[in-house]
Amino acid sequence: MEIKGTTICAVKRNGVTAIAGDGQVTMGQSIIMKGNAKKVKRIYNDKVIVGFAGSVSDAFTLSEKFEEMLQKYSGNLMRSAVELAELWRSGGAQRNLEAMLIVADKENVYVISGDGNVIEPESGVCAIGSGGNYALSAARALMDNTDMDAVEIVKKAMKIAADICVFTNYNVIIETVGQEDK
Repeated sequence: MEIKGTTICAVKRNGVTAIAGDGQVTMGQSIIMKGNAKKVKRIYNDKVIVGFAGSVSDAFTLSEKFEEMLQKYSGNLMRSAVELAELWRSGGAQRNLEAMLIVADKENVYVISGDGNVIEPESGVCAIGSGGNYALSAARALMDNTDMDAVEIVKKAMKIAADICVFTNYNVIIETVGQEDK
């Protein structure tokens, strides 16, 4: 049975990156299994934040592999992301994972997929998951048309996604990095 249902959104603005994730886990098309899952967390001595979407077990596996790379490469986010992708592309991983991560430190934001892709988002805004496109559209519009900070933008973008996407709820967790980790 397929378990899905989440939205993760990241915004980088004025030296602060905020990643937000909702708490909904859905089984199939009609059952909310959990409403308060934590899909955004701090790792690597609280210097990196990660948000995950996709198959729960695959998301945990991808997140754990990424953490291993962070340890191996002394917290270098870009190198860790690229080396993780290379592991998948070289056949070092047993299979593609049905999951995606958004990872960020003070300087960088990347989307990492379970099939070996690493993407640096345009203009410091990205989103993944069932409601990702809704949150991404909202965050881009807010970036272009307001002076809101990164936290305010992800909060509003997540609310808009939850208003539209049945796989996204209003139970949002936000983590930040940069400018003294607001």
